[in-house]
Amino acid sequence: MMPPQASLFRALFWVSILASAYAYDACAEVAGKTWVLPSEARACLRSFPVDPVVKANVIEVVNKTLAFHTSTNYQIHAPEPFEDQVHEDLARDLARIGASEYASDFDFHLDMYRSFKLVNDGHCGVYNLCYDSLYVTYLPIPLVLVNGHDVQIAPEAFDVATAEFGEEISFWQEALPGDLKGKLHRLSGARVLAINGADPWVAIDANAEIAGGYQAFTTRQNGFFASYRASSGWDYMMGNFAQLTHPLLDSVDLILRLTNETGTTALTLPYRSRFSAGAVNFTDSASYRANNCVATNHTNGRDAYESGLASEQDATAPYARVQQQPALPVRDRRHGMSVIMDGAPYADLALPVTMRPSTPALNESYSVAQFFMLDDSQTGVLALGSFSAPNFTAFQESLLYGLVALKARGASNLIVDVTNNGGGYICIAHWLHRIIVGRKPTSEPQAGLDTTTRAGPLAQLIVRRITEGGDPEEHLLYNPAQWRNATHQPFPAESDWLEPEEVVINGHADAFSQRMGQECQPFDMDPPTEALFEPENVIIMSNGRCASSCSLFSITMAKEEGVRTLVYGGSADRAQQYCGVVGGQSTDFSTMDTEVKSAKLKNNTLSPPDFLTNSVQGITWRLGYGIDDPLEPEEWQDHPADINLPVSFDMVNKPEVLWAHVAGLAFSKKLSFIAQQSSG
Repeated sequence: MMPPQASLFRALFWVSILASAYAYDACAEVAGKTWVLPSEARACLRSFPVDPVVKANVIEVVNKTLAFHTSTNYQIHAPEPFEDQVHEDLARDLARIGASEYASDFDFHLDMYRSFKLVNDGHCGVYNLCYDSLYVTYLPIPLVLVNGHDVQIAPEAFDVATAEFGEEISFWQEALPGDLKGKLHRLSGARVLAINGADPWVAIDANAEIAGGYQAFTTRQNGFFASYRASSGWDYMMGNFAQLTHPLLDSVDLILRLTNETGTTALTLPYRSRFSAGAVNFTDSASYRANNCVATNHTNGRDAYESGLASEQDATAPYARVQQQPALPVRDRRHGMSVIMDGAPYADLALPVTMRPSTPALNESYSVAQFFMLDDSQTGVLALGSFSAPNFTAFQESLLYGLVALKARGASNLIVDVTNNGGGYICIAHWLHRIIVGRKPTSEPQAGLDTTTRAGPLAQLIVRRITEGGDPEEHLLYNPAQWRNATHQPFPAESDWLEPEEVVINGHADAFSQRMGQECQPFDMDPPTEALFEPENVIIMSNGRCASSCSLFSITMAKEEGVRTLVYGGSADRAQQYCGVVGGQSTDFSTMDTEVKSAKLKNNTLSPPDFLTNSVQGITWRLGYGIDDPLEPEEWQDHPADINLPVSFDMVNKPEVLWAHVAGLAFSKKLSFIAQQSSG
């Protein structure tokens, strides 16, 4: 609850601000328009000064919620191989932000947003739906990387842009110079020789420094380029060059070599900003702020024993809009998840029909899990765009029945394509591991990683309240009934399972729980006893952007089972990592706030207040421990891909072409050996 003096101060503050802005309203200028210039969108976003009460509120919420984030002290300086990639002291930066002055509220948020991006952890971030992707800013020319070093405009660029942007494409057609005017299609496939007067790799690396989300620099480089993701309709992701979360750039200068030409072409192409489908329309500054910038019913947590927990689906909740997974019903959110967040919307554009697999997906396919049989009659493909799908049980069944169907059609080899998979249900990662390799010590009873959670003072208080009878219906994350110990036995109902184990990380005292085992097995449906595929006949492929539960699956399959990993499309000069960020279980402020409120601890000085803004804070709540070094988090251990595959121009963003190439590369020697044995 805000003190009366603060409420009066804020009321007077905004009366004076709105009165001074009456003569010119930058938000009224763009209201009701789908497309605007980035400068016009930026003028609206930057038209509001910092409200000191709101600034103090956001910093306090974020600071106190970081007490639940497992990696805060680890991220001050990560060990090898990420010592040069992750070295962000969030507590220090929050103090700096608190002492800094900003020209606008938008600039205050940008500093917060960018500081959290520097941890390169897609679970940990601060997002404000007042600003993040309110206007998504585009160029109609996504880029691709060919042969590991050549930057080119995607061959499909014009088809993607015209399908998605409709009549707005004429804006870019008219912006082209000279003989190119009205001929945007001629840019598709062009070689990019310079971006803003410098080698393209200068822009690629500059973006990788600030993009966040993934630990490895190479993975963040790959995010600059266009890519695809499996779904029932197949998604096309524009990449960080052609799609921006904030309207900060007005244009880009390019030097190109057009297809079938020997000379060079210089041009300046403007960006264009589109009002987000997830945002709420407005007519002026006041309605913009009221509709998009203040906390909603889902921003903060709720006391589960006063208001009850929602049972309806709410894809518009702030946390749902930034999680990189399909919209999920609340009933299935009870399953533990590890999924990354981002300011960019999850649902991007559509992959052109001509680039989608020509072979029909098997009937057992469901949502983000698509099954295909390649023409070699020996290789099956599971294209898995997420570890979450709209129905947990249907998803679980699809993965089993789809793999069984591939076997029935003669598949002895399996490609698992996890391109741009941002994670999802933890137990689906366990399930997929278990059904592929069968029953063995590495898949039963634990097909994942041991974990711990941070044992700060507030977390300990929550557990104490629960063990005193404060959660009789077992709603809360901190209830011992939800978890198992290191030997996979349930914690006793009244145990103080969070009794802290003291550690020192990067010179900072910290505390974590005892080791926690798995909570997924026994599964709620029976897995097959025998392996569906032998590990040596399985390969996991992606563009490196495999995170969270995708990483949990890929790491255990690679390190425990010896399954090979392949990253395609990255720089030929740098080794690629097959997973982006690990974690153990992720969550957000609103979930932690529900824990605090339900334990009747909201008035405790350690507890974060409610957000006043339409904000989301993501955190890692459980930290997974290593396979090669079980005493240290898997988060900070090496995950080099077995195969780094540069792609040719005719492969980029064509899943079926890529799969056929990977099958030939990964399984051809084995097939040749089998043929020789048969002929002998």
